[in-house]
Amino acid sequence: MSTTTQTLVGTPWKQGVKDAIPLLGGYIPVAISFGLISVQSGFSVVETILISTFIYAGASQFLFVAMAASGAPLWLVVIMTLLINARHVVYGPNLTPYLNHDKKWLPLMHGLTDQIFALAHARLPQLPEQARIGWYTGAAVLAWFSWIAGTALGAIAGGELTQRWPLINDILPFALPALFFVLVIPRCNNRLWSLTIILSAVTAVILKMLGYPNVAIPLAAMSGAVLFYALKNQRIVGGQ
Repeated sequence: MSTTTQTLVGTPWKQGVKDAIPLLGGYIPVAISFGLISVQSGFSVVETILISTFIYAGASQFLFVAMAASGAPLWLVVIMTLLINARHVVYGPNLTPYLNHDKKWLPLMHGLTDQIFALAHARLPQLPEQARIGWYTGAAVLAWFSWIAGTALGAIAGGELTQRWPLINDILPFALPALFFVLVIPRCNNRLWSLTIILSAVTAVILKMLGYPNVAIPLAAMSGAVLFYALKNQRIVGGQ
């Protein structure tokens, strides 16, 4: 990863907003889908918007709504939501070295999502230290507000939109995978990352086809991580 300091054009938060704009192509369609599904599951428009405002956890929100609508006990809903979000235990410590000189980063971690983490992990090392918290604030707040706005649109007008344009029902499920795809592809710039990503994808597909969809992604991620560090260590040892 490059650590060359880059000169900002404008204020740090404006640069953060600018860098996060491409994320909206994935955030808003998925948020619309969530708003529509939440209302269909029995939540009010206000409740749906509050879920996106305070939980703000993507896949966990879909699980939360589905489990609550099915009558699952609250303790189980909370535990499952926390388990899905356990990845943030890794995300936070990976960003704190770039932000820990300014304690305002603590409440800003509410805005840490998979996409913001990927973007921040690539951009923060390239920014001057005094600009990092401003950049992160701009990027995270834009993503958060777009998720809330998309949720509100889906909750209020999602039903009418899908009736008028039925194709939307087919497009929305692909928005989030497409967003992750766009974030992953730039990493395929060397053999190590390319092999890791290919193995992870193939593992997930095979497990899905074998009838194990619930463990496909976790096991694929684990296999990719093992391969990455195995190849990396082999390269280090070989270089010595």
